Amino acid sequence: MSVTDFIPGQRWISNTEPELGLGLVVSNADRRVTIQFPAAEEERTYATNNAPVSRVEYPVGDTIHTRHGQRVIITERIEKNSCLIYFGQDEEGNELIVPELDLESSVQFSRPQDRLFAGQVDKLSQFRLRIDTLNYHHEQQSADTYGLSGARVQLLPHQFYIAHDIANRYAPRVLLADEVGLGKTIEAGLVIHQQLITGRASRVLITVPDSLIYQWLVEMLRRFNLQFSIMDELRCTAMELSGTDNPFDSAQLVLCTQSMIANNPERVSQMLDCQWDMMIVDEAHHLIWNEEEPSKLYQAVEQLASNIPSLLLLTATPEQLGLESHFARLRLLDPDRYNSLDKFRDEQSQYETVNELVQQLLAEDGINNLATQPSLQAQLDDYLGKGASEKLLNEADQQAALELCINHLLDRHGTGRVLFRNTRDTVTGFPTRILVPHPLEMPAQLESAAADASIEDILRPEKLLGDFWLDEDPRVAWLDEWLKAHRLEKALLICSNADTAQALEEYIRLRKGVRSAVFHEKMTLINRDRAAAYFADDEDYAQVLVCSEIGSEGRNFQFAQHLIMFDLPLNPDLLEQRIGRLDRIGQKHDVQIHVPFYENSAQAVLLRWFDEGINAFRHTCPAGRELFQQFEDMITSLIMDGVDEDAFEELINASQKAAGDIMTRLQAGRDRLLEMSSCRPAKAEQLLESVELHEKRMQLRDFMERVFDQFGVDQQSDGAHSVILQPTDQMTEHRFPGLPDDGCKATYSREQALSREDIQFMSWENPMVTGSFEMIMGSDFGNTTVCTVKLPPLQPGTILVEAIFVLYCAAPKALNLQRFQNQATVRVVIDSNNNDLSQIITPDHLNKLGERVKRHVAQNMIRLGREQIAGVLQKAETEALKQQQPLIDQAVTKASSMLDEEVERLEALLEVNPSIREEEVAHLKAKRDQILTHLQDAQLRMDAIRIAVVRE
Repeated sequence: MSVTDFIPGQRWISNTEPELGLGLVVSNADRRVTIQFPAAEEERTYATNNAPVSRVEYPVGDTIHTRHGQRVIITERIEKNSCLIYFGQDEEGNELIVPELDLESSVQFSRPQDRLFAGQVDKLSQFRLRIDTLNYHHEQQSADTYGLSGARVQLLPHQFYIAHDIANRYAPRVLLADEVGLGKTIEAGLVIHQQLITGRASRVLITVPDSLIYQWLVEMLRRFNLQFSIMDELRCTAMELSGTDNPFDSAQLVLCTQSMIANNPERVSQMLDCQWDMMIVDEAHHLIWNEEEPSKLYQAVEQLASNIPSLLLLTATPEQLGLESHFARLRLLDPDRYNSLDKFRDEQSQYETVNELVQQLLAEDGINNLATQPSLQAQLDDYLGKGASEKLLNEADQQAALELCINHLLDRHGTGRVLFRNTRDTVTGFPTRILVPHPLEMPAQLESAAADASIEDILRPEKLLGDFWLDEDPRVAWLDEWLKAHRLEKALLICSNADTAQALEEYIRLRKGVRSAVFHEKMTLINRDRAAAYFADDEDYAQVLVCSEIGSEGRNFQFAQHLIMFDLPLNPDLLEQRIGRLDRIGQKHDVQIHVPFYENSAQAVLLRWFDEGINAFRHTCPAGRELFQQFEDMITSLIMDGVDEDAFEELINASQKAAGDIMTRLQAGRDRLLEMSSCRPAKAEQLLESVELHEKRMQLRDFMERVFDQFGVDQQSDGAHSVILQPTDQMTEHRFPGLPDDGCKATYSREQALSREDIQFMSWENPMVTGSFEMIMGSDFGNTTVCTVKLPPLQPGTILVEAIFVLYCAAPKALNLQRFQNQATVRVVIDSNNNDLSQIITPDHLNKLGERVKRHVAQNMIRLGREQIAGVLQKAETEALKQQQPLIDQAVTKASSMLDEEVERLEALLEVNPSIREEEVAHLKAKRDQILTHLQDAQLRMDAIRIAVVRE
C-alpha cells in the first residue's frame, strides 16, 4: 500500500476493530497514517505499508446515512482529489450531495455482503470454523438430551431418566427420594442445568442444611459449571451497609442455609420480594409438619414454595417419618391436589391393588395368569378400559403389548408423577463390601485416661494419649505395616478430626516415607483439589489420602478399593457416608473396609454393634438413624461404663430384631409401582445412547483446538487425556469465556474428569464451548472469505459465490426452535454465469482445494468484481428463498406432530391421574401455539459468503 493511498477526508474501516465504526483519515506523514474514529472517540496511528484497514466505498444503489441523521439512496458517485462525493435522494425525494466526510461514523458492517464489499475479508480457516460452529450448535440443540449431557457425572440410567422427565416439564414440582448413594444431588443438578441452559429458568434458589452448604457449592461448580453465591447473614448485612436494598437480587443463582430461612423472617421476606424460577430444598425430611403446629422451617418453605413456580424437594426417607410427614411434603408441591390427609390415606390404600396387579403381570407366568384368571382380566379392564385384557392376549407380540399395558398403569399411579424413588434393589452395579477388622492391644495409659473422659474423646484415642500419640498409638504402627504390604494399592483413610488427619499424614510421609496427601476442612478449596488430584493420578500418585470427616462428603474416590477407618463415628449415617466414597456404581473391585481397633474398647463396642447389630458395614442400613436413636442409651452406657457381655448380647439381639422389623416394615411399604415408574429401562437406555451419540469427543477436541488457535489461547498437551489452557497477550478478546485468568487443565474424557475433579470437563455444554458458539455466531467472525480454487471443468477466471443461509426466528430461547429444523444451514453455490452448482461443488471441494489469498489482493478482486459478485449474490438469495417455505413446512409438521402428541398424552393423563396440573396442560398448548407461530414467521437470512476464483 503506497503512501498516496491515504488522503485526509477519506473513510476507512478497521479490519481488527470494526466496532470502532467509520474512521476518518486526518494525517499521512513519515510513513504513518492517523485515523480518527469519531463514533468511538478513538484515534489510531498505523504504518502506511501494513495498516489493518479497508477503504469504504459505497456503490450506486446503496443506502447511506449522514452525520445529520439523513437516509440517502445513492444515484451517482464521483471522485475528487481521491475523496468520494455521493449524489442521491432522501426519503422525501430531495436531491442531496454528501461528501464522504459527512457520512455517519457509527455505522458498522455486520451483514456478510456489507463486510465483503467494505473489504473486510476473513481467513479461510475462520470461515470453515464458522460453518462448523453453525452445524455443531444445531446438532447439540436438536438432541433429546440437550442440557443433560455436559455434566461431570457417570452415565447412570436412573439419574438421566428422572432428570429428562422432570427437566422437560413446565415448572416441575417433584420430590426426589432415591435411596442414599443413588445421586439425588446429581439428579437435581442435571435438572437445574438443563432448565438454565435451555432458558426455561434463569434464577434458582437452593436451601440446604448448614453443614452441606459448601458441599453443594462445590458440587454445582465442579459437576455442572454453575457458580452459585452463598447468601449468609454476614454477607447480606455487608451488602446492605454498602447500599444494596435486597441482597438476594444481587445474584441469579443463590445458596442459603435452612437455619437462615427458619430463624430470620426478614430474610424470607426479602426472598419473597425476588422473582425466582426454581427452588430446591435438600434434606426435606427436616420440614416437620402437623396440622396443629408446623415447624418454622416448614412455614417459611411453604411461603416460598407458593411464590416460586418450580420446586424440587430432596430426601432419602420419604415415608420413614410417617405418612403424615410424607403428605406434608407432597402438600408443598401441590396444595390443591394434596389438601386432605384423610383423603390421601384412602388414595394410598387404593394404589396397593394397582401394585399387586402389576406384580402379577410381571411374573414369569404373567400372560398365562391373565389368560386363565377372569378376575385378573376384569381388574385390568377396570383400569385400562373394557377389552384391554382381550386385546393384550390377542396381540402377536404379547411381551411388547404387556409392556405397553404396564406403562399405561404406571401413568395412572397417583404420586408417580410428583415422586421419584429408586432403590438399591432396582439399581444394579454396586460392589460387594468386605469388612476387615484389625484387633490391636490397648495401650495401658489409655485405660486409665479413659476413666474421666467424654464420649467424644474416648472415641478418639489420640486425644487421650497426649502430644506423643503418634509414637505410642498401635493404630499408627499397624498403618505403617499395612501400607508397606500394599504399596501398589490406593487407600482412603478417614478420621474424625482435621488435626488428627494432618498430624498422621505428616508422620507417615516424613517419618515413614509413604507417598501420601491430606484433605481436611482447614485447607483451601484449591489445596483440597490438588490433594485429591495427587491421589487420583494414574502415574505419580499418593498411595494414601488421609481425610478428616469432610472426606466422607460429596467426593468420589471409587478408583480406590481400600477404605481405612482410623476411628468410628457414633452416627450410622456418617458411617454410610464414609463407605459411600468407594461404594459407588462403577467401582470395579470389592470394597475392603479396614477398621483397626483396640480390643475391649469403645471402638470395639461400635464395631460389633454396627456389624452384628445392624449389619451396616456389609449393606446399606436405611434404618440406621432410627436404630441409633432407639438404642443410644444402651450403646452410650457400654462405651462409658465398660463392656458387660450379657448387656452387650442383649443389645445385639434387640438391635437385630428391631432392624429386622424396620426393614420388614420398609419392604412391606415399598411402592414397587413407584420404583418402576421412576426408571423405565427402555427409555433410560435410549437417553444414554443419545448422550453417547452426541458426545463426539474427537470432533469436540478438534473444534476447540481450532477455536483456541483463532482466539489466541495457548494450549499444551498434558498427558494422553488432558490439556493445559492459558490466556495470552495475543488473545483477540479481553477474556475468553469460561477460561480462568490463571488458566486451567481440561480433559475431553468423561472417565478422566470423574477421577480428576481439579480438571475441567470439556463437553459441548462446557461454558468455554457454549461461549465459543456465542462469540462466533453472535458476531461477524468468519462470515466472509476469498480463495482461489483449481477446478478443471470450469474456465479460469470464473467466480464462484458460496452463500450460507440460516433459518432465522426471533423467538424466546426457551422454545428451542432448532430441534424442529432438519438442517442447520442452506447452502447455495452460483457461478458468474448464474449457473446453480450447489449439488455439484460440495463444501469438501472448496475446503480441500481452496487456497488462501492475501488480504489486499482479495480486496482488489472484490472491488474490481463488485458489480458481478452483487448480481450473483442476488441470484443466490433467489435460489435460497425457493427452499424457505419447504423448510418452514417441514419444521411446522415436525413440531405439530411432536407437540400434539405431548398435548394429547397429557390431556389423557389429566383424566386418570390427579397429579397432572391443568396449568401444565394449558402451558403446553400455549407453548405449541407459540412455536408454530414463530416457525411460520421464520425467514432465511444470509449468514456467510465465500468467494472462490477459479485459477489455472
